[in-house]
Amino acid sequence: MAFLETIKSLFVPAFPKEQEIVEPAPPAQYLIKPLASANLKEVLRLNLRCFTAGDSYNKHTLTYLLNEPRTLSFKTVTAENEMVAFAFVMVNPNGAGHLTTIGVAPEHRRRGVAEALLVHIENRLRSKEIGTIMLEVRTGNCGAQQLYRQAGFHVVQRISGYYTNGEDCYLMMKSLA
Repeated sequence: MAFLETIKSLFVPAFPKEQEIVEPAPPAQYLIKPLASANLKEVLRLNLRCFTAGDSYNKHTLTYLLNEPRTLSFKTVTAENEMVAFAFVMVNPNGAGHLTTIGVAPEHRRRGVAEALLVHIENRLRSKEIGTIMLEVRTGNCGAQQLYRQAGFHVVQRISGYYTNGEDCYLMMKSLA
């Protein structure tokens, strides 16, 4: 039975999704810190809250990203050390950074948290002499597209059926040179 539960945990989110009522959090100051494997449960919970429409990462994927040496992972926390955002960037063998996911807790959105994470990521990639960053974004996620365009990203390709529900994505890129 334990074996079946282990297999199930690879494919089923560790925490059930519940409909939540989001009220804005009180004003806060934010700090960006490295994200470590010790934060797995916390990032799993936040990941499910950030991506309620599906395509949230499962425990297996997050564990891989937290332990993969080519991955840069960051969290944004409040002064009380509450995790309110996270991001994972893989450094590809060709020398490009690939922002695989970025999530902000619903009650902390529209406060510049994602923008600050992007700037932090870009600075870290530049320090590693990485000249390009890329990402995928749902064609229907206009808010995220606007964030990325304002940060200097450009759509370079539309990829049909990229997401599990069949939705297309835009491949966006930015030069860090």
